[in-house]
Amino acid sequence: MKIQESAENYLETILMLSKERGAVRSVDIASELDFSKPSVSVAMKNLREHGHITVDTDGFITLTQSGREIAEAVYERHRILTDCLVALGVDGKVALDDACRIEHVISEQSFEKIREGYLRWLEQHGKITDVYS
Repeated sequence: MKIQESAENYLETILMLSKERGAVRSVDIASELDFSKPSVSVAMKNLREHGHITVDTDGFITLTQSGREIAEAVYERHRILTDCLVALGVDGKVALDDACRIEHVISEQSFEKIREGYLRWLEQHGKITDVYS
């Protein structure tokens, strides 16, 4: 299922914040993304209506299975694309910013080929870890 780039960004942010902090609220997302609280509130409503998150009575946000699957796929693309660009000599900050844009528009086929090639490169250079397996 293809969703909008902004929704992918919100889901990825929820995933990362939940890994860092455990519990996530709208205010945490607004702070992390430097967005207004009302903007985040509207986005959370949309994500909830599409079944990607749940929000409990205390305002804590949890990814549903579909939300987690999307967030993890986007986050994997983000990490691998950033690492590939850095390995090619791109400055870390530039690689991070570029990967953030590329991760939303690259096709599944192209990403899989990049992923396969990068994993081969890591193996050939003795740098393979369980991170991408």
